[in-house]
Amino acid sequence: MIMTVAAKLFAERGYDGVGISEVGEATGFGKGALYYHIKSKEDLLFDIMTIYMMDLIAAARGIAESDLPAAARLSALSSNFMSIMFASRAEMTVCFREVHALSEARQKGVLRLHSEYLEIWDRIFRDGAASGEFRPMTRLEIKALLGMFFYSFLWVKTEGSIRVEAIAGMFADLTRRAVRSDRA
Repeated sequence: MIMTVAAKLFAERGYDGVGISEVGEATGFGKGALYYHIKSKEDLLFDIMTIYMMDLIAAARGIAESDLPAAARLSALSSNFMSIMFASRAEMTVCFREVHALSEARQKGVLRLHSEYLEIWDRIFRDGAASGEFRPMTRLEIKALLGMFFYSFLWVKTEGSIRVEAIAGMFADLTRRAVRSDRA
């Protein structure tokens, strides 16, 4: 609960714009009680940034290691990403906007998680190219496609008539068309 509330506050007003007493007030904890649950404001920020990333990575590893064809794994990654993005929009916003507020070692840890997640997608693109499902992709092309996913938290709206599954399907379809091999 503390992380969820803090993530929303940090996403709305920025990490530097929110004091620890405001987090305590919003969660109903006094300062002493809050510090019983967290070590520091930076620890709280780091946890917000890393927990959703670890969930993404764990699910993505399972998808990547499955026996599904690369196109099906791509669709599954898209669906998983969109589900977590809609459920963790505040956390994702904080992660992308506030990583500079962390110590250098923690910044490297967060960036390492991002790289690990990127590598899972990259592996599926390489597997698809090896099987002939996808055309070979440059690192720049992969990053461009993944930018559509990774920055969608900024512009995809959760309200409205289109469901998460439909949005994930649209993203997956667009990506599959972009990477499709002429042989497929």
